[in-house]
Amino acid sequence: MALLHYHPPMTPYLRILYRDEYLLVLEKPSGLLSVPGIKFKDSMQTRAQRVFPTATVVHRLDMATSGIMLMPLQKQTHRVLSSYFQQRLIKKRYLARVHGVPQEDSGEINLPLIVDWENKPKQKIDYEHGKPSQTFWKTLGHKDNESLIELNPITGRSHQLRVHMLSMGHPILGDRLYAHPEALAMTDRLQLHATEISFEHPDTQQPMHFKSHCPFAEDY
Repeated sequence: MALLHYHPPMTPYLRILYRDEYLLVLEKPSGLLSVPGIKFKDSMQTRAQRVFPTATVVHRLDMATSGIMLMPLQKQTHRVLSSYFQQRLIKKRYLARVHGVPQEDSGEINLPLIVDWENKPKQKIDYEHGKPSQTFWKTLGHKDNESLIELNPITGRSHQLRVHMLSMGHPILGDRLYAHPEALAMTDRLQLHATEISFEHPDTQQPMHFKSHCPFAEDY
């Protein structure tokens, strides 16, 4: 599915939650690419590098997902943060509005994921060739035919949270890739937000914890 139209929000152009000489903590809006594409250059990376030329990308959020991104400012910081992600030492918390109400209050999802080459960039469950993916989830509230879900991913596979919610029968509202027509029509953007992140500072070794306000959680 090619990206044909791209109109990322321009205000705020670059929201910084934290900065020091080693790293930036930024808040990415929904609709902005994390890194430049072949056709479209505006992205979280290019915006950050206009102000901080040494900023690099160590992880990504889907274009439609909003919330916290880390960007190291030094090569050594990048190496350490990259190892943190590989060793699963960085704790992430997301919030999602999903279609329907899960029968259980919480649970764990373990499913092997792989790219769906015939429908790229979609991902799919593949028990033979897929890579392991793990997410813990908890229902925080519900109303009508939707729920607010806390998601704590252990792995970081592409589209992991979106496919995991779909596998439960509760697609994320506004998901143009995975939601059925009713769930897609209930909102004008993907209802997925990276709301918290915790890690040890790669240079000072101090515990770091950041929160980002979730724009769609107020009514729960």
